[in-house]
Amino acid sequence: MKKISNNKSSKKLILAFSGGLDTSFCVPYLIDKGFDVITVTIDSGGMSSKEKSIIAHKSKQLGALKHYLIDSKKYYFDSILSWIIKTNGLYENSYPNIVSSQRYHIVEKCIEVAIKEKAGFIAHGNSGMGNDQIRFNTTMSILAPKMTIVEPIKDTGGNRDEEKKYLEKKGFPVYGIHKKYTTNVSLAGITYSGSKIDQNLEPEENIFQWVKNNKVNQFTYYDIEFIKGVPNKLNGKKLQGWKILDQLNKKIGELGFGKGYYTGDCMIGIKGHLVFEAPGLLFLIKAHHALEQYVLTKSQIYFGESVSKEMTEMIYNGKFLDPFVNDLKAFITSQQNNVTGTVKMKVEVGNALPVSVNTPYSLINQDIAVYAQSKSWTKEEVNGFIKLYSLQSKIASLTNKKEVVKYG
Repeated sequence: MKKISNNKSSKKLILAFSGGLDTSFCVPYLIDKGFDVITVTIDSGGMSSKEKSIIAHKSKQLGALKHYLIDSKKYYFDSILSWIIKTNGLYENSYPNIVSSQRYHIVEKCIEVAIKEKAGFIAHGNSGMGNDQIRFNTTMSILAPKMTIVEPIKDTGGNRDEEKKYLEKKGFPVYGIHKKYTTNVSLAGITYSGSKIDQNLEPEENIFQWVKNNKVNQFTYYDIEFIKGVPNKLNGKKLQGWKILDQLNKKIGELGFGKGYYTGDCMIGIKGHLVFEAPGLLFLIKAHHALEQYVLTKSQIYFGESVSKEMTEMIYNGKFLDPFVNDLKAFITSQQNNVTGTVKMKVEVGNALPVSVNTPYSLINQDIAVYAQSKSWTKEEVNGFIKLYSLQSKIASLTNKKEVVKYG
């Protein structure tokens, strides 16, 4: 196991602390290296009161100088998840950026604590193996370039067996059975990796926490009201966006909607495979997309798809704070100006369907036409349109036929 240099005098350090093996190892290890460790746990959603209490106790037991628990659900939703909904953002058309979207506000809140505590160091438990180190460090370099990043797991090699031995030697036995799957839980959803998933095999059904099959044969309706692309009411009740998402995760998941199996491209040049459940976020994206179809022009929708892809890439690739994102946000804000209305969603047999949309900005005008039923133009007008609309294709066809005769 590699060693961090021990030539530092005692300094305050903020550790992003989940309470798992890696960050638990970091606390006494960093104390041994001369740091005064302050742990910060961010509640991004999905944490029970019991879990929070256990994490706080563990931090104290491991020797941390102080522990912060920060409820960041509202900020998480407002600062980034709302943009995922407004852009119908699925990375590589599959993955709703569950883990990648979570990292930005964790860094932001750790920096806030560091400023409050006058700490010059921020540490995390990322190894050198995945995407999160890039997201964390890139965000740090943008928001707090003068603070020093400390990476104990990367520096010591990331050997989990040695981490356990180190903790036991220090008098901190590692309790509990080693989990078969690595999970990450937040307001956005839950991801699973490891074991069978890493082997490209189907995991056991009982790993899923929100999406169950016990109510899959039931069906129900939900009314989602949006204002400028952001959910504002659930079944007529006004709620903050994060609370709507939080409620839908449980309610929609019980009806069997919201699982996903994803294989895609990591920043570090490899393919990654994981299983996820995001019932609330996927449900809101479906409803939002249906509303857009009513109120946006064809050009707004088509160009919006390219903007969505760019935004989704920036979130996934650790660049959400890049100036380019501000340019994307400017278009999205303008595009979403009329994305206001209520979508009635039906959940049946594990599927979510937008069955009706009510909006004052609908581009469907029954005085002009009802699709396949009635029209306000004459036969002569439509024949003239068809003639001109197809003219270039007709000329190209005649030209190509001449080419065949001449050179065939």
